[in-house]
Amino acid sequence: MSGLEIILLYLLAAVLGVVVCRSLKLPPMLGYLAVGVVIGPNALALAQNSEGVRHLGEFGVVFLMFVIGLEFNLPKLWSIRKHVFGLGLLQVSLTMVVAAAATLVLTRQLGWWGDISWQTALALSSALAMSSTAIVVKLMAERLEMESEHGKRIMGVLLFQDLAVVPLLVLIPALGAAGENLAVALMWAALKATVLVAFLLVGGQHLLRRWLKVVAQRKSEELFVLNLLLITLGLAWLTELAGLSLALGAFIAGMLISETEYKHQVETDIRPFHDVLLGLFFISIGMLLDWREVAHSWLLVLALLVVPTVFKAVLVTALARGLGATTGVSMRTGLYLAQAGEFGFVLLALAQDKGLLAPSLLNPILAGMVLSMLATPFIIMHSNCIVLKLVASDWLQQSLQMTNIARKSIAAHDHVLICGFGRCGQNLARILESEGIPYMALDLDPERVQQAVQAGHTVEFGDCGRIQSLMAAGLARASAVVVTYLDTPAASLKVLHHVRTHAPQVPVIIRTQDDQDLERFQAAGATEVVPESIEGSLMLASHALALVGVPMRRVIRIVQDQRDARYNLLRGYFHGADDDSVQEMHLERMHTITLPRPYLAEGRPLVAFALDTLAVRVVRLRRSNGQTHVVDGQTCLLGGDTLVVCGRAESLALAEQRLLHSGPPA
Repeated sequence: MSGLEIILLYLLAAVLGVVVCRSLKLPPMLGYLAVGVVIGPNALALAQNSEGVRHLGEFGVVFLMFVIGLEFNLPKLWSIRKHVFGLGLLQVSLTMVVAAAATLVLTRQLGWWGDISWQTALALSSALAMSSTAIVVKLMAERLEMESEHGKRIMGVLLFQDLAVVPLLVLIPALGAAGENLAVALMWAALKATVLVAFLLVGGQHLLRRWLKVVAQRKSEELFVLNLLLITLGLAWLTELAGLSLALGAFIAGMLISETEYKHQVETDIRPFHDVLLGLFFISIGMLLDWREVAHSWLLVLALLVVPTVFKAVLVTALARGLGATTGVSMRTGLYLAQAGEFGFVLLALAQDKGLLAPSLLNPILAGMVLSMLATPFIIMHSNCIVLKLVASDWLQQSLQMTNIARKSIAAHDHVLICGFGRCGQNLARILESEGIPYMALDLDPERVQQAVQAGHTVEFGDCGRIQSLMAAGLARASAVVVTYLDTPAASLKVLHHVRTHAPQVPVIIRTQDDQDLERFQAAGATEVVPESIEGSLMLASHALALVGVPMRRVIRIVQDQRDARYNLLRGYFHGADDDSVQEMHLERMHTITLPRPYLAEGRPLVAFALDTLAVRVVRLRRSNGQTHVVDGQTCLLGGDTLVVCGRAESLALAEQRLLHSGPPA
């Protein structure tokens, strides 16, 4: 095969694998591994694991480590430090110690797999200690569990694993040295890593910031991307030249750029290279797998799937429980972190390159790791059922939690249900309190909930992504649901789905970062979507107009016109005055009229009420399910509809009388 044919084959296989995984709602990484097995030399033999493709795969690892370094920040690390340096440190260190010791016992005492050196056992144990950040974080985000008690612990462990990869990338090449030179190799590698990292972090920070500023001033996106590739691959080459790994230099490059003002631009520019090249790396890993040896040693593969998975789940559960977590939280943490991880493949490939891993061991271990990752979505999907069956106290705790929520909301009627009690949710609660409107808030941060309750707010610890929590909070009796958090669109869509399924009459307002997912929310039934970026720009514009001398009344009108063009629900609501001063009684104003249930004129068209004869026009109609509509004369009215009408005060009073009491004129 020519080079072009090989590249086309890889791209076609990657596309097909990702399409299948997306259709099955599985991580794309599993698709890359699967197609690597299929097209590899041990299956269809459509492609060989060529040197060029292997180098492309190494670049994928380089960009993976660059992104890890880019996302590394001390404030985030410090906020969950007890989970990172407590549970995370114990998980990685104890997994490596126990797994390495067990491997040596099995091979030397029982004679399994021949005579494995302690260097090989240590390399294998380091791969076992890793869990899949890509799979677990994606599934937790979809399940609205990032801020849960087990979610914080899981993120702490995953973050420490990412950090632990850095010294392991230095350790494993040193372990490949000859026995008598091992101690010297380890000391020399540690010294080189320390000196190089210190030099780059101390001197490179200032130099890199100034250089990026010079490049950014050229205002060329092409030049910026080229410069980014040069910095990443250049530092990777520098660390390899020093006898260390390519990935270590990329991690340092990411850390350096993360402290500059260009971090977010870099994240956007590097993402395509990272994803595509990392996909090629996983394809090359899949090509190493010989399914015939796997089938021949299926009992060994099954053991390498079950034993490490159960071991990690039990170990993490015990550690989390010992560090003060409840049994249910501990078990969920263990179940979520039981699988192998993408960095495990990186460390395994590095160990093989350094001669630490025999080919006869590679295939069963790879198969066990891949199968554990394939099983992860199903384990996480059923984790709640598993915990509830095994831990009676967790079922009792969840029941008490639902009871507490229901007890607080049992007397609430026509209240606003606030999902998330961060800064936005708290501001909304204060406004509702000032207007005498009842509300019920749910949040997953126990410290925030405790402080808010002590301050007198109506808030309870609860997961808005669970229908049980929403129903306990009085969803069916609520007048509106407001989703205030910005975790992911999937999180808000999950709440929206629950509301539309179980309480379709309740309107839902969703807060978003921008209007990128506007159509998705509207198609899912959101009554209104409020993007922060648009509201921020409107407030900036209003302040700017006021400072340059535009009259305040005109500023308010301009901003409201912009809102009219953006929001359906508010369209026209604030045109004209809504006070009763003598000067403004003659101006048109907006007014809402809600039709009763049952409604005597049910099904009659709007034109039958002849509101135009009263100089009143209907701007908008909102059905009882929260959906808004543009109306015309043939629109039929139903009980529970809310009409937004515009006209003078006396005309609006006559229109309300006609719609609610008199009925259509004869």
